[in-house]
Parts: sequence; C-alpha cells; structure tokens
Amino acid sequence: MSRAFVFPGQGSQSIGMGRALAMASATARSVFDEVDDALGEKLSQLMFEGDGDRLTLTENAQPALMAVSIAALKVLEERAGQRLAEMASCVAGHSLGEYSALAAAGSISIADAARLLRRRGLAMQAAVPVGIGAMAALLNVDLEKAEEIVADAAQGEVCAVANDNAHGQVVISGHKSAVNRALAIAAEQGARRSVILPVSAPFHCPLMQPAAEAMQEALMQVAIQPPPVPLVANVLAMAVTDPHVIRALLVEQITGDVRWRESVLTMKGMGVTELVEIGAGKVLSGLTRRIDRSLSAFSVHTPEEIDAYLAERGPQAR
Repeated sequence: MSRAFVFPGQGSQSIGMGRALAMASATARSVFDEVDDALGEKLSQLMFEGDGDRLTLTENAQPALMAVSIAALKVLEERAGQRLAEMASCVAGHSLGEYSALAAAGSISIADAARLLRRRGLAMQAAVPVGIGAMAALLNVDLEKAEEIVADAAQGEVCAVANDNAHGQVVISGHKSAVNRALAIAAEQGARRSVILPVSAPFHCPLMQPAAEAMQEALMQVAIQPPPVPLVANVLAMAVTDPHVIRALLVEQITGDVRWRESVLTMKGMGVTELVEIGAGKVLSGLTRRIDRSLSAFSVHTPEEIDAYLAERGPQAR
C-alpha cells in the first residue's frame, strides 16, 4: 500500500472545526497557538465558537483551514508514532490546501503558512471589485467541453476553467457576465445542472493577476525547504520537490486552474492506492471516489476519526 496525504481547500470550513482536536491534544493546541501568534489575533476562537460569516471571509478561512489540517496531522503523527514521510509517499492540496501540504511536510513553517494565507486571502479579495466576477460549477460537463464553453462565452472578457475537480465537475471563473453566458451555453448543450457558487471573488482565473503579483512578493520573503516527499502541484498535476519550482507554482496557481482530477490520477500513477484527506470536511474524499473507485479514500479531522483510521489501516510504511 502506498498512501498520499491530501489537504482541503476553501469551502470546507465550519464553526467548531478543530475544537475537538484542541480539547484532546496539547500538540494540536500548540498548532493553533502558533497560528494565533503569527497572525496577532485569536483566529482559533473564531474557528471554535465564532461567527460563521466572519470565518467564511477568504482572509480568515484560508489560514483557519490550514491550521485545522496541521493540527489533525500532528495528532495523527503523535498517535501513529510516525512522521509524515514515514506514512505517506506524496502530498497534495486543493488550492490553499497546497500551503497546508507544504507546511505538513515541513517545507514551509506553520507561522509562514498562516501569514502567507492571510496575505493570499486579502490579495485575492482585493484583486476584483465585488460584483464584477463570479464562479460557477458545471455538472455533467467534462474538461474538454468546459474549455469549449468558456472560449465561446468569453467574448472579449475573462472566462476560464478554474478547477477540474472530477469527471463531470468543472468550475469556471471570470467576469460575471461571461460566466452567465457560459451557464446559458452549457444549458443549451444539455448540462444536467450548473450553479453560481457563493464566493466573493473569481478565483483561479487571469482576473487574479494583482493577487499573483502580491504573492510573488510575499513568497520571496519566505524560506522554502525541499519537502521530504514530493508535492503533486495543482497547476502541473505533476510531482515537484525543488523549492524554486514550488515558489513559482504557488504564484502561478493564483491565476491558473486547479487540476485536481489529473493530480489524483498522477498520484495513482506514482503507485498511490490510498488518499487520506486531513482536515475539515470530506470534499476531497468524495472527489477521489468520483475520479477513480479503485482508490481508497479516508477523511480524518477529529480525534475519533484519527483513532478509527489508525485502527483500520494502521501506520504502515508509505
């Protein structure tokens, strides 16, 4: 068995996430304290018992989801008696989850990841005025068809594939009017269902270029170490370990598409048979089952889920 650890992206957040970890483990509490210190505020209090609308703000959701993922990983390592590199053969993360994956592998520090994700969230929100952009999910549409639809819908505006999540689940992003045209085209061509997503900005498209420039500057100030296991990067759907390449790809993913379906298949091609989603929610586990049913998928967030996973699968070598 070969295992990959994968880390969720925005949309998986909920009030109360991470609280059980903090109550059960001093190791988890130290992660939340480190993130709070890095940001100069009690983000953990917002996560555990705060206001859902505030948590959903991009600037809060991104570092919060990373904090929960790392806390869950540290508890998993502690209870398994093994480090990440002994249990997993590679890591990957969906959008902001790529920062979680790098922090989990020790490629960037937890504090740097928190500050980078706060900066990333603010920059992505500021890149496009509210109401100008939109994102939508096209269901029962494959990537090739989605690329044709956005090309027809653009008409001089930005309309692009943002996430290729799974077979028949593609997210598009761009100017609101162009995204609406894409939805109309998709409906004409028989798309089962297409929906506007409740997001505050058009992520992962060229409209995010100001945010990419901000992150390029921020990432230049941060040390990135070679991870002990490869990172399967969003924009390439390929395994990378070179810090210079990782830094460049973290900038590129702001405007580029998240090639999650291909990334999962890349991990399978590397010999991975099991994907373990570490952190809030079960989105990536669900996508794994849609992408390739031959892959085992698990999700661990609470102490109980971690114990149940270890009881079933054990901390076998990667």
